[in-house]
Amino acid sequence: MRLQNKVAIVTGASSGLGEAMAKMFLTQGAKVVFSDINDLPIDIKLNDNAVFFKADVSKKEEVVELIKFTVQKFGSLDIMINNAGIGLTGDILSMNESIWHKVIDVNLNGVFYGVQLAANYMKENGIKGSIINTSSILGSVGFRGAGAYCTAKGGLDQLTKTSALELAPFGIRVNAVAPGFIKTKMTKSVEENETANNFIKASTPLGYMGEPDDIAYAALYLASDEAKYVTGSVLYVDGGWTAQ
Repeated sequence: MRLQNKVAIVTGASSGLGEAMAKMFLTQGAKVVFSDINDLPIDIKLNDNAVFFKADVSKKEEVVELIKFTVQKFGSLDIMINNAGIGLTGDILSMNESIWHKVIDVNLNGVFYGVQLAANYMKENGIKGSIINTSSILGSVGFRGAGAYCTAKGGLDQLTKTSALELAPFGIRVNAVAPGFIKTKMTKSVEENETANNFIKASTPLGYMGEPDDIAYAALYLASDEAKYVTGSVLYVDGGWTAQ
């Protein structure tokens, strides 16, 4: 039990990477608050150690309430997983301004709120916690049609590193997991498009798309005491994409 007696929040936990991380944390002894702007699907079973709190991470006041709920329910907060994100697309020449703002609001501002509010709680209560942000290979490399997404994830990487430096004196670690192309609802259209799918496979040295648990295992490591000397890192789990 690598997370025994730990309390974790996972945002974007109703599906995909967030769901995989939250479920894996439960198997490792953590008490977990599943949080999402969407309701949980019926196949996610809640119990005394797993509860749900609906929140829009792009609204600071809702993240405040999320953390308050967690502390009231479980008495602490040791692990904050800022995973919620959206993948709206649009090219730079014609992108609708509303798409730009929406992606930045959720994928970057939402992470900032999660980092700041969780870190303040941990600092005030003497908790040497772990904050993990879900980044992407597109925080490091460009990708046509994903200008807002790439910008948000690149900013998230720098937020992770700067936060790690500022919070290190308090024993609070801040890291990011940067997935490559993973089989989730967000990438389903890519997987079903033969041309796009072939491109992804050809561009990934290992030759295939990853599974949500590949990311969950990385997050589990960063959340655990096994990573007690790891902070300010962006851990790429991408089948070798960024090694090229």
